[in-house]
Amino acid sequence: MTLSGAAAGVTFEGVWRRYGAAVAVQDVSLHIEPGTLVTLLGPSGCGKTTSLRMIAGLEQPSEGRVLIGGRDVTGLPPDQRDVSMVFQSYALFPHMDVGANVAYGLAGLPRAERDVRARDAIAQVGLSGFETRLPSQLSGGQQQRVAVARALVLRPAVLLFDEPLSNLDARLRRHMRDEIRALQRRLGLTVAYVTHDQGEALAISDRIVVMNRGRIAQAGTPAELYDEPHTAFVAGFMGEANAARGTLQGATLHLGGLAVPVPPGLLSRGGFRDGEVDVAIRPEALRIGPPGGAGLAGTVVRSAFMGAIAEYAVSTVLGELFLTDSEPSAPLVPGTPITLLPTGRGVVPVRPDVG
Repeated sequence: MTLSGAAAGVTFEGVWRRYGAAVAVQDVSLHIEPGTLVTLLGPSGCGKTTSLRMIAGLEQPSEGRVLIGGRDVTGLPPDQRDVSMVFQSYALFPHMDVGANVAYGLAGLPRAERDVRARDAIAQVGLSGFETRLPSQLSGGQQQRVAVARALVLRPAVLLFDEPLSNLDARLRRHMRDEIRALQRRLGLTVAYVTHDQGEALAISDRIVVMNRGRIAQAGTPAELYDEPHTAFVAGFMGEANAARGTLQGATLHLGGLAVPVPPGLLSRGGFRDGEVDVAIRPEALRIGPPGGAGLAGTVVRSAFMGAIAEYAVSTVLGELFLTDSEPSAPLVPGTPITLLPTGRGVVPVRPDVG
């Protein structure tokens, strides 16, 4: 039996949220397709959690509309929106066992139906046999699963996650993010997911909405945002990126001794013209070659062996660049002269950030 109800889309139409003179969300319009996982990503204070809370009905827009499944829910309370939310703190009742925590929101149903639905939800998150345990008898990851089961048992049209993995250690975060993604795909859930962790967003999302200063900076698939960031902010927030200046001539970007082709579609979408432009260079975008060849000359300033990769700081005419080498059989020592060559990916013009 499926635990989810009919998945519904979520739409923001020109949404603002003001607190007196302070503006938390500015003219946000977005759409989450039914059955997809969309992450709202950004630094603290960017408006992502406020946006999530407006989907849930815990905050009201100052202006604009929120629609769920095509229905205007802007003025409706949380219990009339057909959404469930998994909080950062899990918010489990410490005096109730797992079964009672999961079934808590089903108080109006007959006991037999409550028990069946609670057992199904617990099974979906892999905790069958844990029904009589108290939260204090569970690990952090198990408590997180209980919180997810308690949200699933309501069979919501939309499931919301607010920084759900921030209290877990790094290894458990990776495991739980994979479980959440697998569950979303298996049940066909519509999920809005908030995090400030770029790696987490890249790993689980169908689409990512990057927010900054209350606005949407860019929205797209993980690959689109990583490979073709529109601004210096998005480039730097979606993983590591070196900032540099280059010269654009037609569809070629000139950087020191490098000539890097730029896809025409990227140029037209960004509205770039010939002349000096800001450039984002991913750490893996340049490979290291012997000195003296055609390319961008550099000198190793610092190096660190990280196991699967080596990390380098390289002094160049563009400034100091942070680079990675995925085949570090013999890491280079500081002072080594090198030539940098493009790998064919990860060097793009970007628009400057606007305040």
